[in-house]
Amino acid sequence: MASAAPIDTTIGRHHMTIPITSVSPPTGTDWTALQNFAALRGQFRVSLTPLCNEACWFCHNEGDVPPPHTKLHRKDRPRPGELTAADYLTVLRDVITAGLKRVYFTGGEPLLSPLARPVLTELPDAGADGSYTLITNGSLIRRNAVWLATTRLNKVKVSLHYFSDASLYKIAGARFGIGRILDGIDAASEIFERVELNTLLQRENAHEILPILDYALERRFPMQFIELVDTDFNESHRDSAVPAAGLIQHLRTLTTDERTEITGVGQGRRVFRIDGVEIDVIQRDLGRHHVGQCGTCHLKPRCVEGFWSLRMDHAGGVQPCLLRDDLRLDIRPHLAEEVNTASALARHLSAFTEGTL
Repeated sequence: MASAAPIDTTIGRHHMTIPITSVSPPTGTDWTALQNFAALRGQFRVSLTPLCNEACWFCHNEGDVPPPHTKLHRKDRPRPGELTAADYLTVLRDVITAGLKRVYFTGGEPLLSPLARPVLTELPDAGADGSYTLITNGSLIRRNAVWLATTRLNKVKVSLHYFSDASLYKIAGARFGIGRILDGIDAASEIFERVELNTLLQRENAHEILPILDYALERRFPMQFIELVDTDFNESHRDSAVPAAGLIQHLRTLTTDERTEITGVGQGRRVFRIDGVEIDVIQRDLGRHHVGQCGTCHLKPRCVEGFWSLRMDHAGGVQPCLLRDDLRLDIRPHLAEEVNTASALARHLSAFTEGTL
């Protein structure tokens, strides 16, 4: 394994030593695909747990069995957790040093994981061009605020798909009330410089989209509205999908500052700037970006995302596609042998982009 040089750092009132791994690429490792993916602002999405205190009907759970499906089918369980906090930190040090520096922590609800605190409070320095984002439903931020304030997280992104107790229950099956989520957003804004919101457009919240937009604009939170991404788990609810056309028309009455982004990785998006606040709309008809094996994939007609992230799950698997479990790489052997996990990801990603997996 590559040598590690400890670096002392002070975060808030906490002093800690964080080892920063220096990558020496093994002979024969081609880093091109990983570096290109990083240059296109690809994401490394890290799931800390598949468990959640909500059960949103559209949840894909980063490729694992989602909570609403588990409630209906008790025998279908998520993968068991296989990674320790040290494992997560090893992988993070490796991929960050290799250049993949946009990291998103997800779940389930990541703050439900007992590993959330030991991982997030010991994050290695991602550098000026790196970032750490926590994606959460917001309900547990207030109770974890003290230690969250000591982390290297740059941003918190709260999923706000509802704006009342009634819609929260209808969409997510949660009974704790919308006030707890809005209070969590307030807590996040007290801790972090950047808090963002994201909302899935659907019949169940169509009457609340404009109030959610007004809430974001009033508090100057960047906002992202998303058209439904089809998965096997939400097939029975696909008639709930709401197109973004009506919202886009409304946004055009608020600003003339609009641009379209169809480069990089992932789906195209429309970006509106209203009094300095950025509002994104992820719209399916703007197309998607495919690479390598995506071009000949038998699931391409169903794919609405293209390749935009590498997803690492709590069981030690990494895959470049939400719909393709057969492309999942088990990194546990690499951790056990103490070899650089980023080199394994680089080889896997090269095979994927070349269509040889």
